[in-house]
Amino acid sequence: MQKNNMNIFLFIFRMNLQPDAQPDATQMKTYMTQWTQWIGDMENAGQLAPGGNHLSARGKVLYSDGRTRPTPFIEDGTSVAGYILILAKSIDEATIIAEKCPLLNGKNTSVEIRATAAPGLANNI
Repeated sequence: MQKNNMNIFLFIFRMNLQPDAQPDATQMKTYMTQWTQWIGDMENAGQLAPGGNHLSARGKVLYSDGRTRPTPFIEDGTSVAGYILILAKSIDEATIIAEKCPLLNGKNTSVEIRATAAPGLANNI
C-alpha cells in the first residue's frame, strides 16, 4: 500500500522472550534510550507511520487443523516481540532504516521487513 508516494512497510521485531534472557534494569534503561532515539529519528524524518506496539510474552497459536499452542510461536528461541509501520520509497530504503534498529545490538534478535499490500495483491510485491 502507498501513502503520499511512499510505501508502508512493517517491521516485525523478534527476540528471546524467555525470562532468563531478559536484560537487567541498567541494560533495559540503555536499550530504551536507544529505542526512543531511533523512533524519534524516524518520526522527525517523516518515516514513522501510525501503528505498532510491543507484544506481551503471553499468547496462543491456533492452527487450521484445530490444534492450539498455549504459548506464542517460538522458533530458534525467538518470538515476535513487537512491530511498527514505517514509510519508505522501497524495501532497500526500509532496510537502511531497519539496520539502525537498536534491537539488532542484542543476541538472537532480528527485524523482519515486509511491504504491506491490499488484500489479494500480496504476491505482486
